[in-house]
Amino acid sequence: MSGERTGRQRPKHYDLDVWKDAMRLARETYRITSAFPASEKFGLIAQIRRAAVSVPSNIAEGAAKGTRGELTRSLLIARGSLAELDTQFWLARDLGFAKQAESTQEFLQILFARLNALIRANQRPKKAAHVR
Repeated sequence: MSGERTGRQRPKHYDLDVWKDAMRLARETYRITSAFPASEKFGLIAQIRRAAVSVPSNIAEGAAKGTRGELTRSLLIARGSLAELDTQFWLARDLGFAKQAESTQEFLQILFARLNALIRANQRPKKAAHVR
């Protein structure tokens, strides 16, 4: 689907590396949790997957709203979901469900740093245009 053919603009979040990384983390989260015990289907699996899906969803929502303030607010919510996900993965590892999640937690920390950088950049005052 080309934006030229349909006359529609490509959604802004498609171009954000942090959104792409969050999508990758969500896919990896689904892969990891598929190996959890069936008894966790409505417990930890559901919680982890909700938090993982919330990260790219909030980034997309903020980008779509079009204002710096809304984007920053949504990025902060995404960061909160990422912190939840980190905690839930630690718990899953402690319970012996997610031994293979160590590299995912390293990637999660990288994503956390990227989100923090984008939040800081977005919170800086916008430079006024020089008018002649």
